[in-house]
Amino acid sequence: MSTPIPKPPGVPLLGNISDVDPANTWVSLQKLWEKYGEIFKISVLGQQIVFVGSVALCEELCDEKRFRKFVGGPIVEIRNAVHASLFTAFADEPIWDVHHRILAPQLTPTTVADHFTEVRDCAAELTAKWRGMSSGASVSAMGELNRLDMETTTLCFYGRKLNGLTGPEHPMIKAMDGATSEAIKRPTRPKVLNWLFHQSRFQKDCKTMRQYAAECLEYRKANPTDRKDMLYTMMNAKDPETGKSLDEKQIIDEIVTMPIGSSTAPCVIASALYYLLQNPSCITKAREEINSVIGDYEFTHIHLDSLPYCAGIVRETLRLSAAAPGFNIEPLPETQGPVLLGGGKYQVPAKQTMIIVLHGVNRDPAVFEEPEAFKPERMIGEEFEKLPEGAKKWFGNGKRVCIGRNYAWMWNMITLVTLLKDVDFEMADPGYRLEQDGWFNLRPVGFDVKVKPRVK
Repeated sequence: MSTPIPKPPGVPLLGNISDVDPANTWVSLQKLWEKYGEIFKISVLGQQIVFVGSVALCEELCDEKRFRKFVGGPIVEIRNAVHASLFTAFADEPIWDVHHRILAPQLTPTTVADHFTEVRDCAAELTAKWRGMSSGASVSAMGELNRLDMETTTLCFYGRKLNGLTGPEHPMIKAMDGATSEAIKRPTRPKVLNWLFHQSRFQKDCKTMRQYAAECLEYRKANPTDRKDMLYTMMNAKDPETGKSLDEKQIIDEIVTMPIGSSTAPCVIASALYYLLQNPSCITKAREEINSVIGDYEFTHIHLDSLPYCAGIVRETLRLSAAAPGFNIEPLPETQGPVLLGGGKYQVPAKQTMIIVLHGVNRDPAVFEEPEAFKPERMIGEEFEKLPEGAKKWFGNGKRVCIGRNYAWMWNMITLVTLLKDVDFEMADPGYRLEQDGWFNLRPVGFDVKVKPRVK
């Protein structure tokens, strides 16, 4: 006999709407996980959603012979900006396969490595800016790293230098935040309220994002280049199976999609700075490794594989921060219910939407000793390799895994190493304790750091 899936008490018609704060959905789900454990469910406006927060159940839901990515809720809402893109296409839309076959070759480890110098030089430009500030000046970790992410993504993928590390923040950053925030909130409201009070702002942010993409496309047309980058591929490549190519609207869809995806990376590095400042011995170990491997030589791509402790910092930050906080799953369409989980311990309907809450998965005490502790050593070598696959789902799973994961990994490594190599940090507020919010990602809130040139 199956065990009932726990559920917080609700109210008639509205269900558990008061248990999830639409302005901070993922933190609300963290609190529910802390109370109910590896699986729980809620009902909002008549829709039941099941949430999973253990490694074993996560691994089970990642079995593509039984389950697939569910495109619904906020992901459907952000289609207002990107339509049927790599992130938002429904499982039965053949356009996903066409776009994936065209664009995936631009995001292999080998192809991504071609952008190492551009990413490194943008990161060095940021640290040069910080070193030039008055001693002990404070900066917003997220604000600065968001600028860096937008700068490098636009340069590497679209060949356009925004020069956005100084001066006014590029409007794409604010528009992404506004549109993804609204996409998360819209499913929790009656449609009439969305239309009456929130539609205008949402449409304005979507328009701003598409304007950024249109400007990237027009810049390339006005400035021809021999760069064989992502934008070149979008404009010129054909699907090897169907012969189809991307039309201009679809190019703009995917240009917008890439920065939405890459916006998780600055959340990772901002979180890493927080964890490192809470654990200064980790900074010492990382810098000893950087000094040993790179020393006074130029930082090159070949160094990346020789920095295992820095890689451990990035992985441990991905675990603790859950910067990409979860992903949606549903049983395959042909499934006959009920669906059994956990060896029959739980059961859900055949058409049940499920969301993997990585904050819980990544803290599963059955897998991680001292799950709240920041221990990069557990993410290195044999210790990392022996972890279950369900404990390594930071970039999603299977066919719909994050297409930009190789680029994101390289960006995180380059940025972390550059910051540790060039700059000294301290908390602007020594009493600060990590607070998070976010929409399609989770980021530190109100986290400022004092920066100064590193004393070697």
